[in-house]
Amino acid sequence: MNMINKKKIFFSKMHGLGNDFVVIEKINQEVSCIKKIIKIFSNRYTGIGFDQLLLVERSSNKKFDFYYRIFNCDGSEVYQCGNGARCFAYFVYLKKLTYKKKIFIKTYNTEMFIHLFNKNNIVVNMGKPNLYFKQFPLFCSKQEDVYNIEIDNKIIKFGLVSIGNLHCVIIVKDIKTCSVNKIGSFLNAQHTLFPNGINVNFIEIISNKSILLRVYERGVGETRACGSGACASVVFGITQKLLTSTVSVVLLGGSLEVMWSGYNHFVYMNGPAEHIYDGYIYIDKYI
Repeated sequence: MNMINKKKIFFSKMHGLGNDFVVIEKINQEVSCIKKIIKIFSNRYTGIGFDQLLLVERSSNKKFDFYYRIFNCDGSEVYQCGNGARCFAYFVYLKKLTYKKKIFIKTYNTEMFIHLFNKNNIVVNMGKPNLYFKQFPLFCSKQEDVYNIEIDNKIIKFGLVSIGNLHCVIIVKDIKTCSVNKIGSFLNAQHTLFPNGINVNFIEIISNKSILLRVYERGVGETRACGSGACASVVFGITQKLLTSTVSVVLLGGSLEVMWSGYNHFVYMNGPAEHIYDGYIYIDKYI
């Protein structure tokens, strides 16, 4: 029985506005070779299917309630996911890993407070945005600057914002007809600019309180929703004096509310999380 249990991994399938996840806790079960099994089980035809895998771990620092790891479906690890953070909070509460409704979690490079009011109202403190990038000497360093790149003989203007992970934000006239996959894949192939890849956000401004958003995530492609992308897009819009401090962000999978009061302030995101089902997988033949 012990040998079987070691080869069986329990998981939950969840989503935030259609951005779907497999969530695995590494507190009450042994989990190894995680990157090897991700590519197999992320396949939507032969596996479980998901955009990203979330791993729940104990924190070695008593300051934090949990340690939070995020893996794209190609096996690469990323360091922030807003929709995932809401699902993470709902998961640990559902599974009774905590009875707190306010939790403090740590990723590789980010600390986040999450307040779970109910599954439709989960507020995440996404931290302070970073608008200055020493790793990109090609670009000037002024926070308000818009940068340029040429794609197919056309100049594309964009902003750079990090919310734990890096986002390129492009303002478009029509969200329905913009070249999300073409531009997104092009920027991710430009290793001299973004050697670790980049999330590419396309925003159409409806009013100073509302935007439409589509996101091409590095290592995934276009997704139904992206919480950190929503935050980065609103931050960029505010720095350009196009948006107010509270903005409704409409994505393919639904809407989020993002709040930011300006430089040196935290970004807050409010939205839902859904638990779809629980299951288990046998991994012995894959490791």
